Amino acid sequence: MEAQKKSHKKIFVIGGVVAVIMFGFCFAMVPLYSMLCKATGINTSIAGTELTTPAAADAISKTADLTREVTVQFTATNHNGMPWDFYPKAKSIVVHPGQKNTVYFYAKNTTGKDMTAQAIPGMTPTDSIAHFHKIECFCFHQQTLKAGESKDMALVFQVDKDLPKEIRVITLAYTLFDATPKDTRKG
Repeated sequence: MEAQKKSHKKIFVIGGVVAVIMFGFCFAMVPLYSMLCKATGINTSIAGTELTTPAAADAISKTADLTREVTVQFTATNHNGMPWDFYPKAKSIVVHPGQKNTVYFYAKNTTGKDMTAQAIPGMTPTDSIAHFHKIECFCFHQQTLKAGESKDMALVFQVDKDLPKEIRVITLAYTLFDATPKDTRKG
């Protein structure tokens, strides 16, 4: 019986350590991602989506393919415990490849304290990633909102005319993480 109690205690200790490590990893994800981007220069591509300067976008969009339409869907989720309202103002739009487009996401800090957030994008199908160009995006920078403050955040993008013809729907998903500096999280 004594050996069984020691075995159970060992399992609880190991389980507790694993839970603490996983919890810590969740909080460290955004700062680690930011450090990785800075260290490797990945800031030219966030989560595989191509970032494009306005001048390059103007050159790309000289001729939009008006014979073709692609539906771009938008989703937004909050990471565990992120207390903000966060959603796309349009669930989807129909675009012509080569055309510059603008959509807005709404964010509201519903807490009684100032907070900073970072949106991390993801995209499907993966074959569309190289053909989706973000010209301006709220995800490029952390967003700080005062207690109760809200804001419309712009995403300006363009889909390449070289997008494979079989891709008719692209889904762009953002997850919002708490990136408030630890020293200001009190209160």
